Amino acid sequence: MTGRPKLAKRNASGSVRFVGRTIWGMGKGAFDMSRVLVACEESQIVCKAFRARGHEAYSCDILSTSGNNPEWHIQGDVVPLLGKDWDLIVAFPPCVHLSVSGARHFEEKRKDGRQQQAIDFFMLFTNLKCSKVAIENSVGIMSTFYRKSDQIIQPHQFGHPESKKTCLWLKGLPLLTPTNVLDPPASGRWDNQTPSGQNKLGPSAERSRIRSKTYTGIADAMSKTWG
Repeated sequence: MTGRPKLAKRNASGSVRFVGRTIWGMGKGAFDMSRVLVACEESQIVCKAFRARGHEAYSCDILSTSGNNPEWHIQGDVVPLLGKDWDLIVAFPPCVHLSVSGARHFEEKRKDGRQQQAIDFFMLFTNLKCSKVAIENSVGIMSTFYRKSDQIIQPHQFGHPESKKTCLWLKGLPLLTPTNVLDPPASGRWDNQTPSGQNKLGPSAERSRIRSKTYTGIADAMSKTWG
């Protein structure tokens, strides 16, 4: 199939081969639905949500996957894959240099180029030939540098008693519909918030990886709505 990603191939028996090795055997026609690239995801939470609905989904990240399905993970640079013929791309470009939560460091990051690099990487996902694209990012400067997001969602709209305001920029896709809206806690703070409203997760080597994980309720809504 011209233009398809050269990631998975079926042999005569219908088995799927990935980077030269058989990863699972399935009969022909096992995937009758979309081919999905989940960019900048190591956890495979979104990838698995689409897989659960029958889609041929792959996660891609420079990190190895913690999602226990390495056969569905492409470890490396996602850029060469973006021009392939995907049916849907869901992208999670890093927000550490873009989020308003780190605004106190913006001046330094502008001077040393880290913020511009992050902006340039984000913008790669805004002009793809794929007809269906979703870009996820924290509330930050991209609503100014690019455009206002199409939607802002919260985990507590999808069954998780936590707060993490997240922006979605959508191309050819509908808005997500909240699936399980929770009542605000009596304390006024969600489970992951300190009394001052900050995230409870303290500094650590794993903080970025943990914070980047998509909530399963949101991932399920993505696969149901966009799959």
